[in-house]
Amino acid sequence: MQTHFSLAQLEDPDLATANDILRKCVHCGFCTATCPTYVTLGDELDSPRGRIYQIKDMLEGDKDPAPSLVTHIDRCLSCLSCMTTCPSGVHYMHLVDIARERIHDRFKRPVFDRALRKVLAWVLPNPQLFRLSLVGAWIGKPVLKHLPGRLGAMFRMAPSRIEKPSLWDVPQTIPAEGPRKGRVALMSGCAQQVLQPRINEATIRLLTRMGYDVVVAAGAGCCGALTHHMGDTKSSHGQAARNIRAWTREIDGDGLDAVIINASGCGTTVKDYGFMFRTDGDLAEPAKAISALTKDITEFVAEKGLPAVTVQDGSTVAYHSACSMQHGQKITDLPKTLLSQAGFAVKSPAEGHLCCGSAGTYNLLQPELADTLKARKLANIEKTGAAIVAAGNIGCLEQIASGTDMAVVHTVELLDWVTGGPVPKALDGRA
Repeated sequence: MQTHFSLAQLEDPDLATANDILRKCVHCGFCTATCPTYVTLGDELDSPRGRIYQIKDMLEGDKDPAPSLVTHIDRCLSCLSCMTTCPSGVHYMHLVDIARERIHDRFKRPVFDRALRKVLAWVLPNPQLFRLSLVGAWIGKPVLKHLPGRLGAMFRMAPSRIEKPSLWDVPQTIPAEGPRKGRVALMSGCAQQVLQPRINEATIRLLTRMGYDVVVAAGAGCCGALTHHMGDTKSSHGQAARNIRAWTREIDGDGLDAVIINASGCGTTVKDYGFMFRTDGDLAEPAKAISALTKDITEFVAEKGLPAVTVQDGSTVAYHSACSMQHGQKITDLPKTLLSQAGFAVKSPAEGHLCCGSAGTYNLLQPELADTLKARKLANIEKTGAAIVAAGNIGCLEQIASGTDMAVVHTVELLDWVTGGPVPKALDGRA
């Protein structure tokens, strides 16, 4: 694609990045076939190619975002399926992030939209506030879930019960079982530790069983993805910087063999810290080092070896590959291989490349499209005939569980169970 940025514009690192990305696009349109919003709506402007043209026009002309552009960018899930499909290596993720920052800084949204986004950006990354908000949502859910639009969607997504905080989600070091092989940091995260604290507990049990000390570092918290995808890079970079400093202190202290992430959306973001801080004189190198150390829990287990399997269950598991896992981190067959090694019969649902509709805050900000995608995903999952659904991202787990009676569990819960841990709570005696 030909671009026309001025030399002065190209002095801006973000515009220089956008220019490089845009020039790789060859207009082929392969991305349209795998884009969930284009497949659903059939509108070229809601395809990656269509959004690329709109972003190019805005950035080259140094224009304020038009309302129509904001609509089409807001509908993008950032599922990154287009990046897997693209034969030219167009890094759409970085391009749409630049567009979202421009929208955040130079477009005045309607009052309700602004207020909702501010509340989500304030509450979701803060476990204490999020837990309190869920209590309120639980009280009002029976009536307020019937509200139309985004307010109703928020109450419908509220869990039916509030989980107790885990004692393992506070700064500490959990020692390895048996001979010590190394030391890793676990990102305890934000929303996940409130919605399903058992995921972090299962991860810690598995890692210590493998012989690794597990550090929950003081000062680490939300990865920044939620606010980053809303274009609020000041907030997202602040959250990311705190993680970088916290984990760097651990590296400089007793050292780290890896930074373990068990929410693939967070993993995609943390692995991108090196790019996010590429122009930061103080944090560029530490951020790059953290990104290089970061591994999804399934990556680390596959690399070091699954502990001995002590429970032979043999259930059929439908593995849902989160978009951030397969498209963002390019981890595809590895979790399925681990589940097979653990004794499960693994099936892959049809149209596995299409998003389930969760996408961070997408199911709250775009509930109608999210529900359409969820219904399509559930139909494909149920056709597998599996008894259990496994996934590696909290957003997907909550989205899928909200529409089915099937047991929906994190991959690590199954791996922990068959190697000596408790039966996953979602199985409820079904195993």
